[in-house]
Amino acid sequence: MATESTEYGQGYGYRGGPGSRGTDAGERRRRLPTALRAPVEARSWRELGYVMLSLPLGIIMFTFAVTMVSLGAGLLVTFLGIPVLAAGLAGCRGFGALERARARGLLGAEVAEPEPLRMKKRGAGAWMGAMLKSGTSWRHLLYTVIQFPWSVFSFVVAVAFWSYGWLMLTYPLWFWLFPMYGGQGGLQLYGDGTHSVYLDNPFEIAVTAVVGLLFTMATPWIVRALTTVDRLMVHGLLGPSRLATRVVELESDRGVVVDAAAADLRRIERDLHDGAQARLVALAMDLGLAKEKLTEDPQAAARMVDEAHGEVKTALQELRDLARGIHPAVLTDRGLDAALSAVASRCTVPVQVEVDLPARPAPAIEGIAYFTVSELLQNISKHSRATRATVDVWRVENRLMLQVTDNGMGGADVSAGSGLAGLAERLDAVDGILVVDSPAAGPTRVTAELPWRG
Repeated sequence: MATESTEYGQGYGYRGGPGSRGTDAGERRRRLPTALRAPVEARSWRELGYVMLSLPLGIIMFTFAVTMVSLGAGLLVTFLGIPVLAAGLAGCRGFGALERARARGLLGAEVAEPEPLRMKKRGAGAWMGAMLKSGTSWRHLLYTVIQFPWSVFSFVVAVAFWSYGWLMLTYPLWFWLFPMYGGQGGLQLYGDGTHSVYLDNPFEIAVTAVVGLLFTMATPWIVRALTTVDRLMVHGLLGPSRLATRVVELESDRGVVVDAAAADLRRIERDLHDGAQARLVALAMDLGLAKEKLTEDPQAAARMVDEAHGEVKTALQELRDLARGIHPAVLTDRGLDAALSAVASRCTVPVQVEVDLPARPAPAIEGIAYFTVSELLQNISKHSRATRATVDVWRVENRLMLQVTDNGMGGADVSAGSGLAGLAERLDAVDGILVVDSPAAGPTRVTAELPWRG
């Protein structure tokens, strides 16, 4: 398995740098409490705009969907029903693209494009068949139907809270319109044939403003809760399905595995060409010279044979190391406990190994676990400046857990494009996870999680 050294000491320390003043300015702007800031924040106004637009768009989408589906279902007895239904579903997919763009612009919801139509042939018939068979198309139709009643509810709630809140909050600024133009002391709170209650004295005006302030501060959070439902609908109905997402992930993981296998083959070829193969070629030449000198100068021939014997031992050791790097025999014969202990014994730092496994996992998972620990210990030897390290291996339900810790200088960073990044990609290819906790000055704790697959 190819190994790449991880650079410790990168990506840590003082994070402010030259741009820290902008952070201070942002902190000054956020001295107001969140509740007081929310009514005037741009995010709140964008969310309100989203709710306001949802109603007219919902009416258009609902009308289109119901009309096209009803018309298509009614025409199924003729040859026109299928094209009408397919056109209706295509229109719903178009509305879905609009809704994803609207959610992205106003709500900041990043929704991936759904899977495209899969057509085995070209032509109008193949297109209509693919449209009608696509689950994505029917999910878009479902969205256009259920979005309308929800948009009515959210529109009414948002407009009511927002308008009443600001009207009551600003009531001290415009209450004078009632006695001047309305012929009454103030806003009428209650009235019947005999009694009337007006908000006309200073105390009642102040209480009205306070109630309006409470409404105004609560409205952004109510609107945010409403748009959370919209986010869920857009993600769940207009984005890619879980199955399609999983297929994309598996395709990506397969690419990672293929690339890793190709890199391993190149490394093995390079090690053989530059190491054992070169030594064996030199050994063959030396033995040829020794054969020629055997009758003329037996002593020189004996020295050359002795040197060749040493080269044979070196070549054998290199071949053993190469075989160990491909898949160590001790791992196959005795499992992770013995294999990791052998790796730890070759580390330049004292390593304590604890393996607590009730059984052996699948050979592929066992090999990945071995090479993960091997690469992490190699990084500790080269870069951590640690004086001790530990390796712990255990099982939690159907997951194999690995944890490698050291007391070195810390600063290991997966995002720095180092060997840890490649290791994380390889683990992800088999549904594994790599978590690195490495603050400046240490200690470093790297936890890997793999599927058991025993």
